[in-house]
Amino acid sequence: MISEESKVIIRALCAGIDEAAVQDFFDRLDDDYFATFSPEEISTHIRMSCALDARHAVQLRITPRAPGSPGEFDIVIAGFDYLSEFSIFCGLLSAFGLDIHEGDIYSFKKHASRPSPRKIVDVFHVGIKAGETFDETKQREFEQELQALARLLATGAGDQARERLNRFLIERIERMNEALRGLLSPVQIRFNNEFSPNWTVMDTRSEDAFAFLYSVSNALAMRGIYIHKVKIRSGGQEARDEFFIADRWGRKIDDTREQERLRMSVGMIKQFTRFLPEAPDPAKAMRHFDQFLDKIAEDEFPDRIISFLARTEGMNLLAHLLGSSDYLWDDFLGIHFKDLLPVLEDIHKTELRPFRLELQERLAQAASLEEKKRVLNSFKDTQVFLIDVKHLLEPAAILPEFSKALTGLAEVVIDEAAKISYEYSGEQHGPFTICGLGKFGGREMGYASDLELLFVHDAKGSTPFFESLARQVIEFVEARKHGIFHIDLRLRPYGDAGAWSIPFDEFKNYYSANGQAAPFERQALIKLRWIAGDEALGRRVEAHRDSYTYSGAPWDMKNALHVRGRQMRELVKPGQVNVKYSSGGIVDIEYAVQYLQLFHGKDHVELRVPNTLEALDQLHCLKIVSESEYEVFHEGYLFLRKLIDALRIVRGDASDLVLPGETSEEFKSLARRLGYGRDRTKGAALLAAEFKEWMKKVHERFDPA
Repeated sequence: MISEESKVIIRALCAGIDEAAVQDFFDRLDDDYFATFSPEEISTHIRMSCALDARHAVQLRITPRAPGSPGEFDIVIAGFDYLSEFSIFCGLLSAFGLDIHEGDIYSFKKHASRPSPRKIVDVFHVGIKAGETFDETKQREFEQELQALARLLATGAGDQARERLNRFLIERIERMNEALRGLLSPVQIRFNNEFSPNWTVMDTRSEDAFAFLYSVSNALAMRGIYIHKVKIRSGGQEARDEFFIADRWGRKIDDTREQERLRMSVGMIKQFTRFLPEAPDPAKAMRHFDQFLDKIAEDEFPDRIISFLARTEGMNLLAHLLGSSDYLWDDFLGIHFKDLLPVLEDIHKTELRPFRLELQERLAQAASLEEKKRVLNSFKDTQVFLIDVKHLLEPAAILPEFSKALTGLAEVVIDEAAKISYEYSGEQHGPFTICGLGKFGGREMGYASDLELLFVHDAKGSTPFFESLARQVIEFVEARKHGIFHIDLRLRPYGDAGAWSIPFDEFKNYYSANGQAAPFERQALIKLRWIAGDEALGRRVEAHRDSYTYSGAPWDMKNALHVRGRQMRELVKPGQVNVKYSSGGIVDIEYAVQYLQLFHGKDHVELRVPNTLEALDQLHCLKIVSESEYEVFHEGYLFLRKLIDALRIVRGDASDLVLPGETSEEFKSLARRLGYGRDRTKGAALLAAEFKEWMKKVHERFDPA
């Protein structure tokens, strides 16, 4: 307890300071605070604390250590008390290349008679990491960033503060260009509920490593643990820290299960921090990892799975998975972890095939229509997730294999849904068939691709039945709007005004020389391919497509280019880059190939294929496109498809293909996702230069004029 003599000295040193503020320090700080610091230091802390206000949530003092300790500083931070504040301070120190050697961290106790806000006094002894500087300019930058983070905490935006800090720190780690191997070392954690009457003392020991204290304190903050006081001590290669903590309700952590859960969380988050530089979006990865730990605790995972996740390959997998996409993470949450994680353990051995027999066996065991629907959609969601993850974790895998896997799965799902719906209709009205169009028809599906379908039946008088059947099939396959497997019928005859299923004779009449099909609908039929239902009828539909689309009838190229020009003007806002519709976007390649198919398909049967790259290969073999045109279109198509997939995996929306601003965090994450190196800023610049170059080349070949 502070002596009366010390109080007199401190009051004298605080001349001009409100006596109530001085007394607040005496009443609300732990006794050992006054034993740790001299009266002069305490008076400095009081003055800093009194300078806090709405505009200045923290006060900072940086003092170089004695001349015999070059590159070492004492950093004092006084501020209002916010949850996760200490972890943010530790992260910011690491982001500026500062190692924390020692520290004494204190928070005000609650005081019933004083409604004044709780405050903190954090004192750090730090050293500059080799190769770094912390001159006056850097110190000003540090203070500016500290104030910005404190303002976010003051407004209740703790998540934003952590995400800002995480991005700032990861960029710092990327510039270091060295692995944080020290964070992989085990951490020993002991809990003591006897030492303090109000707080659980958590004693941590581990190899001293860069960002160690940040990773541990961040783990506590993410688990909602309040940090009252910390004693930071490092000796040799060992870090030993004492945290005085309570749960979010201010209670001691005395339940052994809660202690074990916290021990596991701290250990795993500490290790996971090592892999954050591998994640496309580190802040997103850390947020999702926190939720992931909750799922582990809820589902009581087997030790084998926990062991795998704690190993290097497991953590690396999680960093890529959790830091890639909110949309993919939502899918992950919707799937049974216990069933999925053993598959993730062997993801590199997982085959990308549709598993039709496995689905049929599961469907056969389902007794009711609703149960069959649940089984089919559960199977679909799990397989889509695995295909997405495998492609995400194996960027070297070729794009056509990824598209083929998704397309094959979609074919199986639509076929089984159609069979079940027809069987449960209880009626027989002759054959019907389902054809794919667009990316589905072309076997070019990617992340968040929808399914463009066309239903055709043979019996003219049965349209109401088959229209109802089409609705049943569509309702059977569950999907989010604009997301993967969302079914789209807008390319059917007459568009939204047309029947959901059309008789074959009407299909032939609509798509004929005297029919009502517009030129763009003739072009769209290039992608038509039989998918499910009656194969004989499906082949008749394809045969009529060939006779109509590749009839040799005139193709108005001038009008086609006019339509393309309208797309660029009307579908792309000024200043934006749309990877699909902007000048040099992917439709320039697709349309160029399709125009040539329309011109030459009558004489060359080999051009009558729905896949863009296959058609381009045939055009090249026939010397209809030159070597240079082929190279630009082929490589440009692969580049733009990868870019589109990377955008879609973040947004989970097939319709949003506008690139984010080149200096935005989203664009930097996009560059990381595409493999443009660990330095996010340089990677973003490289991506920006490359997409501009490719889109320029593509449009020059599409429209030489």
